[in-house]
This record gives sequence, C-alpha cells and structure tokens, in this order.
Amino acid sequence: ARPRTTKPDRRRDDMRSALRVSQRAHRLRPQSAPGAPASVAEAARGALAAAVSSRAYHAPLREMNFLLYDVHNFEGHYKGLNEEVLTPCDRETVDMVVDATKTMCEDVLAPLNEGGDRVGSVWKDPNTVVTAPGFKDAYKMYAENGWQALSFPEQYGGQGLPMSLALVQSEMIAAANWTWLMFPGLSKGAINTIIAHGSEDLKDEWLPSLISGEMTGTMCLTEPQCGSDLGQVTTKAVPIDGAEGEYSISGTKIFISCGEHDMTDNIVHC
Repeated sequence: ARPRTTKPDRRRDDMRSALRVSQRAHRLRPQSAPGAPASVAEAARGALAAAVSSRAYHAPLREMNFLLYDVHNFEGHYKGLNEEVLTPCDRETVDMVVDATKTMCEDVLAPLNEGGDRVGSVWKDPNTVVTAPGFKDAYKMYAENGWQALSFPEQYGGQGLPMSLALVQSEMIAAANWTWLMFPGLSKGAINTIIAHGSEDLKDEWLPSLISGEMTGTMCLTEPQCGSDLGQVTTKAVPIDGAEGEYSISGTKIFISCGEHDMTDNIVHC
C-alpha cells in the first residue's frame, strides 16, 4: 500500500522542490533583450565597465559543515523541533540551502560588491534613489526564489524553517556583499517587530508582502541627540483617547537605513 503523506512530509517536499528551482535559477542566465547583459552579475560589470574589478568570494563550506554538524549538531537539534510549528528540516534540506546560497553569493552578490562602493546609491530627485548597478536585479532574484521567506511563519507566506538556518545564510551573504544584505536584512527586523508587537490586523495587512519581498522595511533607530547611545532615545507613541489603535507620535529619527531605493514600490518604515 502507498504510504500516506503527512503535512510535515508535504512541507518538506515543497521546500526541497523550491530549493532545487532556486539552485538552477542561480546558475541559469535569464532571458534578456537582444544585446542586453545575460545575467545580473554581467549587468553590473557592464555598467561599471573597467572602473570596477570583480571581487571573489569563496564560501568556506568545509568549516561551515564542521560547525553545523560536528560542533553544534544542527541535524540532531532540528529533529527535536515541533514539526507542527516548523517545517521539518533534515540534513539534506540544510545542505541544499547552504549550497544554493553559496552559488548565489559567489556568482551574483560578490561581483556586485565593489560597485556598492564605487558607484553606490544615486539620488535622482526628491522621489527617486537608484541603487548600485545590479542590486535591484539581485534583490528581485532573491525574493522570487523565496529566500526572504525562509524562516518566517507559513501563516503569512513563509517557509517555516528554523531561524538559525536563515542566520547561516545571512552570514554567507554578509561576507559576499554586506551593503546589499542591508536591504533584505532590515526587512527582517521590521517583520520580527510586527510579529512581536503588531495587532492581528497589522500582521495580516503587512506581513505577507514583507515576507514575500514585495515590500522592504527600514531601520528607524537613532536620533539627533543619541548617536550610537540609544539609551537616550526619546521618541514615543502615546495612545489617543477614544481612537483605538491610533497613537500620537513625537520625536525625530535620523539615518533611516534603506529609507529610499528602487528595489520595491513600497518601503515600510519601522
């Protein structure tokens, strides 16, 4: 008799299928208009021409596997997690995430890194900031492959894998291109803030688009009197009497990281 497929088994199969597609997507060159660059990395190199040299990044898989399996026993730890809450995550799944991230970092993100320094984001007008060459296309690929959703709740469109696995991925991306990582990285902070403190209505309204990568978040933290001493923060939100869910906000925020860019149509300040 054919064995019955349980919900955790289906989630695991769906996850593996998505990862295989992601691995192929990083290796394949997307179709382009005639004469256009054939890949995200080539688009960046073409735009920067001779001014930018390609920066190499080689993921240290041997050291990572030693830490993942010999030191911290990720495989054993994940076996003990509640499969009704998290998507089952075995060694094959971990390896697929690491291998696909390795390819993305080495072939796409690392070659874009120097352009972030040499060209950077460019202010065009009060409503337009253009990110460094290749950054927007790389983000589109990242979001379409479901990486932003890796460790967020399935209820809001996430894949439900352990957060520690997303941290492994973030470490690799940080080494390949820290500047680029800031954009999806700050979105994760906004997502976690809404999950921890938002009402159910706010969660339903904002989390699906942030988790899918359709929108990005920002970090509104420091203030003119603070610098890096955030203990001096004075901005506050006071509930308005008789207006449920509405607040009177006072204070000033500065240095809003990723506060304006061309990667998404909507940016959520958090």
